[in-house]
Amino acid sequence: MENWKKVFAIIWAGQFISILSSTIVNFAIILWISIETGSAEMLAWAAIAGMLPQALLGPVSGVFVDRWNRKIVMILSDSFIAFCTLILAVLFWIGIAEMWHIFILLGLRSAGSAFHMPAMQASVPLLAPLEQLTRIAGIDNIIFSVGNIAGPALGALFLSIWDMQYVLLLDVVGAAVACISLVFVFIPNPDKNMQEETGNVLREMKTGIMIVLKNRGLSWIFLFSISVMFFIMPVSVMFPLMTLNHFNGNAFQVSIIEALWGAGALIGGAVMGVKVYRVNRVVLVNLMYILLGLTFLFSGMLSQDGFILFAILTAIGGIAGAVYNSAFTAIVQTNVEAAALGRVFSMFYSIGIFPSLIGLVGIGFFADNLGLTTSFIVCGTIMVLLGSLAFTTPTAIRIDRHEKKIS
Repeated sequence: MENWKKVFAIIWAGQFISILSSTIVNFAIILWISIETGSAEMLAWAAIAGMLPQALLGPVSGVFVDRWNRKIVMILSDSFIAFCTLILAVLFWIGIAEMWHIFILLGLRSAGSAFHMPAMQASVPLLAPLEQLTRIAGIDNIIFSVGNIAGPALGALFLSIWDMQYVLLLDVVGAAVACISLVFVFIPNPDKNMQEETGNVLREMKTGIMIVLKNRGLSWIFLFSISVMFFIMPVSVMFPLMTLNHFNGNAFQVSIIEALWGAGALIGGAVMGVKVYRVNRVVLVNLMYILLGLTFLFSGMLSQDGFILFAILTAIGGIAGAVYNSAFTAIVQTNVEAAALGRVFSMFYSIGIFPSLIGLVGIGFFADNLGLTTSFIVCGTIMVLLGSLAFTTPTAIRIDRHEKKIS
């Protein structure tokens, strides 16, 4: 692992181009749907199409991520996503693209991500020292944050000067760069004893679940994280409505709020990535639940002339989200054997997505029946309570009192 910094520099360079191009294309697609339909419901269904396949495939994809060469899995996943995007670009080129084509593309891209994301996260402990995992997760958040800040602006710009098919081609180029960067790095394979003992997909899925369930501390961490996700999604999709309806804002102010969340995430990722901190990461995760919940709670209490405070709270929320992601990812990577990380990460992504889907489906109830500000207050309060309750689980807090060496 002497050259781990060089390896990650190569991987991050390719991933940054890929993430930025994907963010540009994703926002361009959202903008296109908004212009063509003007329907919030269609946007919600587009989001569901982009999340459901990953949730359904996750438990199975994790098994194969742990069985197969993870570098090859990432290259094939990126290539598959690029190929699907290329087909849609051709449909736009010949003028026959329809809304259902968009939904299918989003679903196929989600299917590719079901393999790529756990393969990437499961490879990290094989490439870097354990004490650097939180720092690496922080740098990952920086890369995603920069993409999330620049992507929407560039997506809107490119869609205004290019036809949709040319914008879609950016994703193909980005995927090609990511694949080429992976060719130049070596990613070792973990010990395969676990897979050789089972050899059955369902049994290996069960093994991945049991690894978490047998670790009581990790089980509690997963339970609280998934519970918090249930309340984050309904609020996150209401941020534009909060700006437009409650604060009487405009489209520019909506973009400011999106950028400030990304900027906050950039700061949070930078803080976590700059050095190795000797801190209990479970405590840090619990504190971020409380902090994020407080930003939602206080946002819901603001008067109609409180947009500036809303913007500040949004940036703080972005910081909390990035710190949580960095700490949580490193906790899992430190406490799960490398040979099973693919299954564990994909299972978490899958289970975690379902509350998000429920939140999307229930957006009408939250906004129409509870009201925007009340929804922020209710969800924020529950998140604060969950974060506080998480401190009553000593088995969870104990698992990160010191670094644990795993195979």
